[in-house]
Amino acid sequence: MFRSKIILKVNQGTPNSHVAAELKTTPQTIGFWVKRFIKGGVDALLDEPRPGAPRKIGDDAVEAVIKKTREAKPKGATHWSTRSMAKKMGLSQTAVSRIWRAFGLQPHRSETFQLSTDPYFIEKVRDVVGLYMNPPGNAIVFSVDEKSQIQALNRTQPMLPFSTGFTEKRTHEYQRNGVTSLFAALDIATGNIIGKCYKQHRSVEFKKFLDLIDAKIPQDLDVHIIMDNYGTHKTKLIREWFAKRPRYHMHFIPTHSSWLNQVERWFASLSEKAIKRGNHFSVKDLESDIKKYIDANNDDPKPYVWTKTADQIIAKVGRFAKRTTELHVE
Repeated sequence: MFRSKIILKVNQGTPNSHVAAELKTTPQTIGFWVKRFIKGGVDALLDEPRPGAPRKIGDDAVEAVIKKTREAKPKGATHWSTRSMAKKMGLSQTAVSRIWRAFGLQPHRSETFQLSTDPYFIEKVRDVVGLYMNPPGNAIVFSVDEKSQIQALNRTQPMLPFSTGFTEKRTHEYQRNGVTSLFAALDIATGNIIGKCYKQHRSVEFKKFLDLIDAKIPQDLDVHIIMDNYGTHKTKLIREWFAKRPRYHMHFIPTHSSWLNQVERWFASLSEKAIKRGNHFSVKDLESDIKKYIDANNDDPKPYVWTKTADQIIAKVGRFAKRTTELHVE
């Protein structure tokens, strides 16, 4: 493509120096490829075969490694390693590694998933994604959830801070100093967070948190709250709270679809940046750090940008479910 652009622009009468500046290269490079083209035509723009040692592993051997990796398991183990595969196939460990990299095979890795069995999955996805991508006017949309049982952990030995050439080191042993539960509401339009910690995460605490939200937002706005299907959100106490406030609208994500709730992404950031590597001698210390993180977030809030449409999500989940089912049909 680069070489073709050179020839096309020069053929249009553009001086070599101008072409070089536009394509961010040198006039010498422009001249080189123009001469090649004049001498040999379009074929001269292609790379010539480069010298090198011939392949020692044929296509049949490569195919055999791929098939064995995908369709079989080593004796007494759940997955192949480069060493076990190399021993089985009579190849070097380096050769197996190159084949796996070339075809994107990673048998040493595993991830978890959970397909939603919600009978209203499609309707709920369209509802929630619609709020993300086209929020209603004169309204505020909150993504709400609780991060329960956050532990206040203190390492039993002093941490060794990072330095040039050394990573931070800390002991794996810790003391448990109590737990707290954080209720949080993410304003999807601004990225602002309303959050508060409670000792427990019952419907009583959730009602108190809803009261906090109600006190912080203008009374002339409709409020749309996106949340999961946790029992705390559906008790009689909570239903009555919403029934008394017609400007509030509840939107439930499908079961086993926490990835659809934007506040979960914020919880992950909180854990990574403020909790996971922190030392907390008490629940008060932990809650103080959580509050500092919320304040820092709200000093410079940044909303998450939702890019996948409901149709794209539904189609992707459908393909995944179909593939999973087909692999296990006898």
